[in-house]
Amino acid sequence: MKTEYSQKATNDEIKSRFDNDVERFSNLESGQQTTVDAPLTMELCTEAAKYITPQAKELLDIGCGAGNYTLKMLSKIPELNCTLNDLSMPMLSKAKERVSANTKGTVTTIHDDMRNLDLPNNHFDIVLAAATFHHLRTDQDWELVFTKIYNALKPGGSIWISDLITHDSALINKLFQDKYRAYLETLGGPEYAQKVFDYIDYEDTPRSLGYQLNLLSKIGFKDVEVLHKNACFAAFGGLK
Repeated sequence: MKTEYSQKATNDEIKSRFDNDVERFSNLESGQQTTVDAPLTMELCTEAAKYITPQAKELLDIGCGAGNYTLKMLSKIPELNCTLNDLSMPMLSKAKERVSANTKGTVTTIHDDMRNLDLPNNHFDIVLAAATFHHLRTDQDWELVFTKIYNALKPGGSIWISDLITHDSALINKLFQDKYRAYLETLGGPEYAQKVFDYIDYEDTPRSLGYQLNLLSKIGFKDVEVLHKNACFAAFGGLK
């Protein structure tokens, strides 16, 4: 059965929300509070990248937002050449400003939908993608983007993903949604939790961790690793 996406948010609607929320996403404490274990997953993804390619020179950050993940990566491997991609120009401008102040390497920006990325082959040592793939819709979208990333990585390079996920079992999905709702209520009460669930329902189409790990393997990543999972969030990746 074909999944219907016509009632989901358009790219322009998603872009508009992020265009107007740059300052919040420039602050890890306030910008990532709806993501369970955000500081931990950022630490794990960037540390894994460092361990895989300690002499890395080229970094790609897909859906970079205001640049938090790239800044964390630069704290571990300074002077990387950084390529930043985001759908929101205000986010991208903020990321470029912050990243440029923290590396002597080059900073390149790509203002475009990640599905349209035209990347050089065998170029990047590290690809980071935090809280962005859940905006992909169809299976074709997912496979297209993961394939682009695989081709753009150097042999021995790696991608590290931190994102909202769903679960293949409806009952397990309900379990972790309930746990996530309880977490959100500790931040802002039931109304805040419902607000978050409403925009997830409208904007996002996450896939399960199993789906994404299988897709990474199918495309050719030789080692696929899970770094962390808690409720509706996971950090994981693959080595080319």
